[in-house]
Amino acid sequence: MILRSLLVITLIFAGTAHGQAFDPANVDWDKLSKIPMTDGFIRQYNTNCAACHGEDLRGMTLGPPLVGVDLKYGDSAEEIAAVIRNGVPGTEMPAWKDTLRPDKIWNMALYVAEQRQGTTILDKNDKIEIALPAGPVETERHDFVVTKIAEGLDAMPFGIAPLPDGRILLTERMRGLRIVNTDGSLSDYIKDTPPAYDDSGSFLGQVQGLGWMLDVELHPDYAENGWIYLHHTDRCSGCNDLSRRADGPVSMNRIVRGRIKDGRWADQQIIWQADVESYTNTSDLAAGGRLAFDDENFVYFTTGIKDSLDIFGIQDKSLPHGKVHRVHDDGRIPADNPFVDVEGALPSIYTLGHRSVQGLTFNAANGELWETEMGPRGGDELNRLRKGANYGWPVFTNGVNYTGMPIKIRPSMGIALDEADATFPVVDWTPAVAISNLLFYSGDEFPQWRGNIIAGTLRATDLLRMEVTDGEVTHTEVLLENLARFRDVAHGPGGELYLLLENKAGSMIVRIAPATTGT
Repeated sequence: MILRSLLVITLIFAGTAHGQAFDPANVDWDKLSKIPMTDGFIRQYNTNCAACHGEDLRGMTLGPPLVGVDLKYGDSAEEIAAVIRNGVPGTEMPAWKDTLRPDKIWNMALYVAEQRQGTTILDKNDKIEIALPAGPVETERHDFVVTKIAEGLDAMPFGIAPLPDGRILLTERMRGLRIVNTDGSLSDYIKDTPPAYDDSGSFLGQVQGLGWMLDVELHPDYAENGWIYLHHTDRCSGCNDLSRRADGPVSMNRIVRGRIKDGRWADQQIIWQADVESYTNTSDLAAGGRLAFDDENFVYFTTGIKDSLDIFGIQDKSLPHGKVHRVHDDGRIPADNPFVDVEGALPSIYTLGHRSVQGLTFNAANGELWETEMGPRGGDELNRLRKGANYGWPVFTNGVNYTGMPIKIRPSMGIALDEADATFPVVDWTPAVAISNLLFYSGDEFPQWRGNIIAGTLRATDLLRMEVTDGEVTHTEVLLENLARFRDVAHGPGGELYLLLENKAGSMIVRIAPATTGT
């Protein structure tokens, strides 16, 4: 649905440019879904660049290779775009600024950067079994080994929450909640949880669906109260005007808490639920879905691009889409939430202007909340969250639509944001690595990682370690490269580091541990 939404936006621009009204009912979505999205990028590159650099980007007589080598003038998308735009005096590389529009130059730069990174827009490196490193992995600060904890998970897991007794709670998006036992075996699905629906379809290679199980988190005082928090998308049919008009189900993020008793979900309480009129039939693929607690037991949760066209609603404080929310652990609204006294605003909103928030974590060392979010084609972000701040989507982004078209906000859309009122990311990943969840490492097993961010990626299939100084990332190291889609990262009760690896051929949970004592 994300890709469908962006295609809709492109068609809106095409239609309105010719004075035509756009009607989604007139689009042949089945035919459109069979169009390889990369064809346009490849065609543009082949038309303008392949004669010199080769169709495989490995160089020709007139031009040097663009992959497999260091680029003399830099390898970021911005640096590549600058070379395309201005050329290189004294060489065969011409300036394209007077020949190509800026968006086409940026599109070609992204294509080259994506090929250098080894990713494409719909790339899924998950159709073969995951091959874990056989021996110690050497890194800058600590050597470690990767040990399999559990395998045979569903192809679409989402979150893990290690329990004090060594077991691990696991959510699978279209299946539900289950427990990974200490011997690696999997329990039956916990009965009576909110339902998870598996009647999904696909669009352009992406699984679509409504009514998914998302994140799971323990209350900070779980040992005393037993509360488990679930983030899921509540689904209903015939419950609002959109559902009745579309004659189909709609969904929206919801937070509940409960306890597990004798294999059943019990004592459920709804912690936060949106007005049913805001429920949409936009896929839960980018619904956000993360949970985090701070040191005062406030609960934070993310809602993604659940509006119909990926951009409407994100800047609207009366709607839940594209926000990070904050409530007390029992669902009460904090009196100091930033928009409590703003007429028409949802009082739970903590920050806004987010797209597809895939990671959320609290740094207990300094009291800061951080998040990660995906852009479309480029514009993945790492953000340090400040109460009431606006993070810019869809007005400010380094990404472009999946089609390669720029993300343009027309005045008639009623979406406006001054640059001075926006907060920009600590890190931008363009091209997109498909950044996922993160944590600030605080365990004892890797003392030289303490205070570092450990974050996973989906498209790039890498695990990253980021050093942070004064709110800025000063160094990044790839800990594991081209391994799998890293869906979640979590601390165990003793500070152990667990990873949830998503894979079509079989997802798994692994643990990272020191290779030898004292490393």
